[in-house]
Order: sequence, then C-alpha cells, then structure tokens
Amino acid sequence: MRIANSALALAAALAFASPALANNPASEATIAEAPASPGWVATSNAYTQKLIAFDASFYPEGASSAGYEEYDGLAMDLSADSDARYLAGAEALKAEFEAALEAEADSNVQQDLQILIDSLDQSMESTRLGNALTLRWTNVPQIMFGNLSNLLDEQVVPGRRTKAVELLRRYTGLHDGTTPLVDLAKARFAASRGGGKVGPYIVDVKESVDRFATFSAGIHELFDRFEIEGADDALAVLDKQIADYGVWTTKTVIPAARTDARLPEELYALRLRAVGIDIDPREAMSRARRGYYELRAQMDALAPQVAAKFGFEETDYIGVLRRLKQQTIPQGEIEDYYRGINAQLEQVIRAEDIVSLPEFELLMRLATPAEAAAQPAPHMSPPRLVGNTGERGTFVLTAGNPSAGEGDAYDDFNFPAAAWTLSAHEARPGHEMQFAALVQQGVSLARLLYAFNSVNVEGWALYAEAEMLPHEPVEGQLIALQFRQLRAARAFLDPMLNLGLITREEAGKLLRDEVGFSPGMVKQELDRYTFRMPGQAGSYYYGYRKLIDLRIETELALGDAFDQRAFNDFLLAQGIIPLELIGQAVREEFIPSQKARVPATTG
Repeated sequence: MRIANSALALAAALAFASPALANNPASEATIAEAPASPGWVATSNAYTQKLIAFDASFYPEGASSAGYEEYDGLAMDLSADSDARYLAGAEALKAEFEAALEAEADSNVQQDLQILIDSLDQSMESTRLGNALTLRWTNVPQIMFGNLSNLLDEQVVPGRRTKAVELLRRYTGLHDGTTPLVDLAKARFAASRGGGKVGPYIVDVKESVDRFATFSAGIHELFDRFEIEGADDALAVLDKQIADYGVWTTKTVIPAARTDARLPEELYALRLRAVGIDIDPREAMSRARRGYYELRAQMDALAPQVAAKFGFEETDYIGVLRRLKQQTIPQGEIEDYYRGINAQLEQVIRAEDIVSLPEFELLMRLATPAEAAAQPAPHMSPPRLVGNTGERGTFVLTAGNPSAGEGDAYDDFNFPAAAWTLSAHEARPGHEMQFAALVQQGVSLARLLYAFNSVNVEGWALYAEAEMLPHEPVEGQLIALQFRQLRAARAFLDPMLNLGLITREEAGKLLRDEVGFSPGMVKQELDRYTFRMPGQAGSYYYGYRKLIDLRIETELALGDAFDQRAFNDFLLAQGIIPLELIGQAVREEFIPSQKARVPATTG
C-alpha cells in the first residue's frame, strides 16, 4: 500500500476508522457554512482537483470517504500494471505542478503546490521501495470492512448508502467487468515474488487471518443495520471468498512471511518522514528519553497526593495506578460516564477561555467488535471533509484488544481517572475540534486533503491534554502524566525496536512495569510499533514538544499581550499543515497582529 500524504489515502491507511454510527445524526444546520475563501484558494483548488482525480482513479474509496460522491461504489485498482501506471502518471503530474510553481506569483498557491509535489514524491517513493523490497500482501477483509463502513453510516444520506451494494459487488466480482478483490490481491502477491525481498511480518499475518471472520460478520452487521436490500447474493459470495482468502494466506503467505518485525531501513525512514518526523531517529530517541525521566519524576511527586485523597496505602505511582484502575466503570455505563466528563471539560474550556468551542454537540460511542479488531485503541473518526452538510467527527471508545487473548482485557480506559485526558485528546479540545476547524475554516483543498501529517495532528491532541491538565482532579492529572509518559516511551521504543536496539520482551516489560499499562494495551502498543503503523507512534511526543516550544516563543514575544484562546484558535485555523509552516504563520501573522492590538504607551 502506498504511503500517501493525503486524506484520500487516509481511509486506506486507517480503514478501521469508520465514521460514526451515532444515535443522533447531525442536521444540515449543525455546522455553519464555511466563510468565503480568498481568491488564491480557487487557483490552488484547480491544481489540487487534478491530483484528487488522479488519486481517485486508483483509489476511489478514498475520494468517496473525503466527500466526493461521484466516486461512491467504485473500487480500488489492484490490477497487475497499476503501480507502473501510477508512477508514470504521478511523474507527469509532478512535472506539471513544478512548472506551475515557477509561474505562480502568489505565495499561498506556491505553498500549496509544494504540498502537492511533496505528497506525490512520498507516494512514488513508497511505491518504488515497496516493489523493490517487499512481497505485496494485502489485508483485503479489513480494507473492505473499512471502506464499506464509510458508506454505511448514520451520517451518510440514504441515497449514498445504497452505493455500498455496488461497492460490495465490485469487491466480490459480481459487477460486470470486475474481478474479485481477493483474486487481484493473490495475483499481486505472486507477481511481487523475487529474490532479496521481505515478506509481511508473520505475527501480523497470523493475527489478521484470525480476524477475517470478524470483518466478514462486521460487514453483514452493517448491511443489516441499515436495511440495505439487494446485497444477499454478494454477501454469501463474500463469506466464501474471505474464508478462501484465509486458507490461501495461511498456505501461501505465512511460509513467505518474515519472522523479524523490522522493516528494511529505507522503508522505516520513509515512514518517519511521512508522519512528519524530520530528525534522525537517534536524536528523537535521546530527546524522548530525557522527557521520559522528567515525567517519571513528576508522577513520583504526584502519586502520594492521589493516595492521600483516596486513602490508598500505596504511594508509589505504579501502586496508585493499580488502585485507581480498580475503580471500574461498568461496561453499560462507560459511554454515559465519558459524556459527563466531556461536558465538564467544556465547562472548564469556557470558564478559563482556553479555546473557542464549536456550537454543536460532541458525538461519541463505543466501538463495534469489528472496529475493535481493526483498531484496538480509542480514536477519532473524522467527518466528511468535502461538501460537509453537518457531518461531524466521532470519538470512538475501544474497550478491548480482540487479539490480546483470554484474560488480557484492557483496564486502561474504563476507570474514572482515565476519562479526563482521553476525552481531552480525542474529543475537546483535541482531535474532534481539529477536524471541525478544517470543515469550518474553508481552507484550500491542498491543505484539507494533502497536508496531513501525524506530527501536527497528534502533537495538537497531546498539547490539548496539557492545556486541560491543570484543571483536572489530581487523579486525572496523574493519568494525564501517565499517558504523556507513554507518548515519550513510544518515541524511543518505536525506533529502538525498528533499529534492532531492544527486544519486544524488553519493550513490553517497560510499558507494563514502568508505565503501568495492561497486557492487552501493551500488546496493542508493541503491534503498533512493529507492524500496524511503524514510525507513527513517535509523532505524538515530537509534535507536542514542537508546539509547546512555539507556545513559549510566542508568550515571550507578546508578554502580557499573550492571549491563550487567540493563540489556540489561530493554531486550529491553520489546519493540518506541517508545524514548520504553522510556526512561520505564528511569527509572521499572529504575533504582529496581536502586537498591533496593544495600545502604544507614552512616557
């Protein structure tokens, strides 16, 4: 799968993150209309539309998920020559954008053209390296479930949902002129065989096969939930194809799989660049280790205060964490409990003037079993980004890791103290507000769809946790520090594992015994670093440190004129462009504009 810096590819990379199955769909009036866009946006969008159409010719499901309804029901291109055609087309489009970059005078258009060029460069490099170094195995059931989820959703209008039947028929080869996706994936794997290439990681493949039936059941549940007619024959064929794909994968792919989780170094370096980590991984590790030590000391200092509040005998932070986790929220009450915490956080945000809140209600729900199988961690499911008429992001709370085994259920999110920082990260003022701002601000398509990078997105969410931490109860503060400690640990464990500097067992011991997470959560973390999303986990802490550095720089520049809400609103208004560009905007636009508001003094 190509690594593309694009929201069109985001649905492929995050196929598990299906949109909301909320109980109360948004009305068209829920989100205000975007403000009028400046003139340069139309010029930029004309260029971006060319890349959108090009990407959609290979992965139409991504364009559909982003909001382009003309691609509903169309299926991805896994044909034998698709990579060669992609590379040829991408090179031609890049040359066109480079010529435009020389001709365009507007700096905003130039910036957007560079975003498009960088996206193409990363995607082309990913395709070339993938073909040269790896056997191309595809987790077809998970991808089909994720893409069908994007259409079968409460916030998608009924007319669009019916296109899920066409998409399913294309996936199963029942639509005229199509070949089953599982057959295309098998042929793709066979064509990729060659000396010196590495196969997929054996643990990933085995666990994926174990989840195939869950995805098949999840697809049935989607069609049943929305009472979509005309899919019965395709669903029956799908079940047989998925079962056969599991047998084929076990027989053909597992013997060719690699037993070492590490990617070839060139691919790992590319993944770091794709998420926005632009420094040497060893330097990133060094910075994170220093932060980890400081956080451990803060938790040592705070834990006795929590123990005193609750009357715990234990005063060490691991002992206190274990006692807090015993205050379990019953499964049937957890959603309501989190809603209550979210409401309290919103009250704090208003009272402390931290950031401007949206006027609409937050959406959240518990994950379905199929979603938990695809993505075991809580997450934000983004809204429709193009043509949004009220669709909203949804905080999806995952309560377990289906691949962790018996007795390894999570205990990391279902106790009261954990609800504070998790809500701040995924909901408000974290991810949910990021995506709401994208929809409301009317940014250019290049910035909306092709500037995505985890350093910005996850850095903001961790920064949002830090903004709320001083206003939380002491036990919530301790868990906030624990989760920040996890992000620091990620930033050195991910590269250490991928560079062969630590074993999985050693990394797991640290996460379990020093950071204090459950076996199920530890497994989810280690899987994430080694085969789910290698490289991505370090983006949280890296982005957070860059944002707090920018925050202090701005405070020093403005002194008493610094306005917390204005600063945070400005950050959100920039969208998900790289933090270097946000820093430039703060220095060149925000700081001068804030200084201009302060009356001159005479003396």
